[in-house]
Amino acid sequence: MSRLPIKLRVTLAFAAVMAGVFVAVGLFLYLQLGDRLDESIDNGLRSRAGDAVALVRGSGGGIQRGARESLIESDESFAQVLTSEGEVLDSTPQLQGEAVLSPAEAQQGADGAAFFEHPPPPGVEGPVRLLATPAPSGDGTVVVVVGSSLGDRDEALASLARLLAIGGPSALLLASLVGYAALAVALRPVEAMRRRAAEISAAEPDERLPVPRGDDELTRLGWTLNEMLGRLEAAMERERRFVDDASHELRTPLTLHKTELELALRYAKDENELRTAITSAVGEIDRLVQLAEDLLVVARSQEKELALAVEAIAAADLFETVAQRFRSRAEHSGRALEVADDGDVLVKGDRLRLEQALTSVVDNALRHGDGEVRLFARSNGASAELHVADGGGGFPPDYLPHAFERFTRADTGRTGAGSGLGLAIVDTIARAHGGGAHATNGPEGGADVWIEVPSALSS
Repeated sequence: MSRLPIKLRVTLAFAAVMAGVFVAVGLFLYLQLGDRLDESIDNGLRSRAGDAVALVRGSGGGIQRGARESLIESDESFAQVLTSEGEVLDSTPQLQGEAVLSPAEAQQGADGAAFFEHPPPPGVEGPVRLLATPAPSGDGTVVVVVGSSLGDRDEALASLARLLAIGGPSALLLASLVGYAALAVALRPVEAMRRRAAEISAAEPDERLPVPRGDDELTRLGWTLNEMLGRLEAAMERERRFVDDASHELRTPLTLHKTELELALRYAKDENELRTAITSAVGEIDRLVQLAEDLLVVARSQEKELALAVEAIAAADLFETVAQRFRSRAEHSGRALEVADDGDVLVKGDRLRLEQALTSVVDNALRHGDGEVRLFARSNGASAELHVADGGGGFPPDYLPHAFERFTRADTGRTGAGSGLGLAIVDTIARAHGGGAHATNGPEGGADVWIEVPSALSS
């Protein structure tokens, strides 16, 4: 059943329900008509029984000829007078003097009015319905029996049954065809969307499904699917840009690495020149390793697989650990690296990931900025801010809104080469902690970059 098309399945279900409705309605009509016809026959029998009882009283126990004929409305009606033992005292001609009730039934009629149904008696076609009524006479109580054939009732019921047997299936077939056609029209937009969806490929991500007019379920489904396609297109575009940018970033150090090694092989004249070439190559390899690590962090964050070992950490400990890595570099370049005493600020996060983010920010400050580099923390209610500020020229104003996008670099103000992934990694780690990364220029110059993470004091 599940392999059948939806239109056929719904039509079959509709037909089954309608068949049940038609059968129930037909049975109801049939029984109602039968009850109404039986009620009409019984009322006629009561009326004729009253007339017959009056005649019996007047005649002393029999039915006079003229009166007898007046009790016969048609060939299918009759009357008879019996004793309480079932002997025939008088009868309409078509019964030929044969008793229509058994002695037990006659006794029941003598005790009170009673209805009976019998096979056809002589001279009458079809089964009959009888009403036996007691009536006083000169010789005691007699039983007056009036009857009527059920042939007309049975013929009417049979005619209704034939009409239902012919009309019911015909109406069911017509309703099913109309229902199937209505379903076909209603599902036509779905088929159109299916055909268009089958034609959409990765080479045409901007294609959309046709949406029917209106505001029904299919229209809302079409808009929802188109919105999903839009999100997929945006995701594909981001991935395409990511692959293109990553390929570009990897190509440069690989090319330099290859060139330096080739030059060393061809032109190195002594051990010092060869050692210098190898040292430079090792530096490029370190850059490649760092770039690969950064790309891995970004990829895992997009797949929501960036695992975190969350713990309560003092901001001062984080700053001191990161500062130790850069003190010699800062001294060598004549820069000051200051760590503020923020022992009362506790953050909740992954120590290694937060150190990675702060390392990237401090590296950017030393590489691209100028002046003193300051590390300090601020408590902000349920969250805490870990700041890295420098005294350089700051970010270009038009760069600030895009500072944390992947492979984005400032063209002016802050100088130096880089992969363009540093601040993107910072933002990725901050978001993985449920916070965010921010950057601004100080009022007196310099850049201030900070990450916002949950505070351990608020939990």
